[in-house]
Amino acid sequence: MEHIVIIGNGISGVTAARHIRKLSDKKITIISAETEHFFSRTALMYIYMGHMQYEHTKPYEDSFWKKNRIDLKFGLVTAIDTEHKSLQFENNENLQFDKLIIATGSISNKFGWKGQDLKSVIGLYSKQDLDQLEAIAPNNEVCQRAVVVGGGLIGIELAEMLHSRKIPVTFLVREESFWDVVLPSGEAQMLDRHIKSHGIDLRLNSNLGEITSDDHGHANGVIIAETGETISCNLVGLTAGVSPNITLVKSSTIETDRGVLVNRYLETNVKDVYAIGDCAQQREPIGNRKPIEAVWYTGRMMGEALAQTICGNRMAYNPGHWFNSAKFFDIEYQTYGWVFATPKGGNAHFHWKHNDDQKCITIEYQEASNIFLGINTFGIRMRHEVFDRWLTEQRTTDYVIKNLKEANFDPEFYKTFEDAIIRAYSNQFNMA
Repeated sequence: MEHIVIIGNGISGVTAARHIRKLSDKKITIISAETEHFFSRTALMYIYMGHMQYEHTKPYEDSFWKKNRIDLKFGLVTAIDTEHKSLQFENNENLQFDKLIIATGSISNKFGWKGQDLKSVIGLYSKQDLDQLEAIAPNNEVCQRAVVVGGGLIGIELAEMLHSRKIPVTFLVREESFWDVVLPSGEAQMLDRHIKSHGIDLRLNSNLGEITSDDHGHANGVIIAETGETISCNLVGLTAGVSPNITLVKSSTIETDRGVLVNRYLETNVKDVYAIGDCAQQREPIGNRKPIEAVWYTGRMMGEALAQTICGNRMAYNPGHWFNSAKFFDIEYQTYGWVFATPKGGNAHFHWKHNDDQKCITIEYQEASNIFLGINTFGIRMRHEVFDRWLTEQRTTDYVIKNLKEANFDPEFYKTFEDAIIRAYSNQFNMA
């Protein structure tokens, strides 16, 4: 019986396993050195905030795996021998495979800062990171201040988590505004104000210089590069993005760049070896997408596509229109299609913000044709399937604005500012 071995039990690896099982009777083994069972990584913050327990983050009962004949192996793979189709483990055990799926996910970035490997310096990606955070920052008596370094989605999550336990947080963001490499300035500046309104000590244009240590090897402060200011703290969170976790792969015959290099079918340069999820890097990026996509739903889609290929129906990874969502304290964010921080050549932005400074939209469109290319929404929940359809149909921005009510999750709620959006758009474009 053909043996499919999957390294990594995150969303990509587990989706691949589930779909291979639906389609075949192949022997399947999932290996992880992080946790015994699959859990929802996006829910880690809610465990710390007391909204749920670890058990609640497991989408499947522990009995699910045996019932579906998916073997789970808890252990650390230290070498991949592609010639003999064998994996070596830390305890010197070996495991043979017929086909191998690498789904090893990401690791938190470190940029060679002095003190980055001290105790009480953590990332926020793994279950182990969460356990460490719980030990270092159980309350504001043990952890009197935390410093979070890096203004992206993980940084804002960690700031919110610590804030939920009333631990004072200094948030170092090297850009002029929070996440302004991704968001247009109007949105980024609105989020700056929102973050500060929650009592977070947001420091913009501020780089980490070094992390200082006490006599026991624990971080006890940071020095800001630009000013030399020292901020005392008991915890440093390094949240300046993530990178593919490919240390294991680099010593094998499998080709890597920043990630494990794959084609559109998620195949590596080695026959019967594949890579999916955060650790995979497309040799040829798809449309405007980045070659590496550390996003939950793309990992799931890769797992589904690869399962088809492995079961004899060769299928390319085709993620469709870009979308994503997040939450910044009280403000929900959704994006559909492409809205860049600065419009691409030949494109322009329409931006509208509500007076309450917690709701806004930005639309990117082609200036010559008025074709709608994408929308960011903050504080207004929209329907994915509607925007997906409009992007496919290449609707004009005039059409989207006139029909925005159709895309809104809560039409009654939307009515309260629909007129304001249409009025602002009409004023900008003299739309009848």
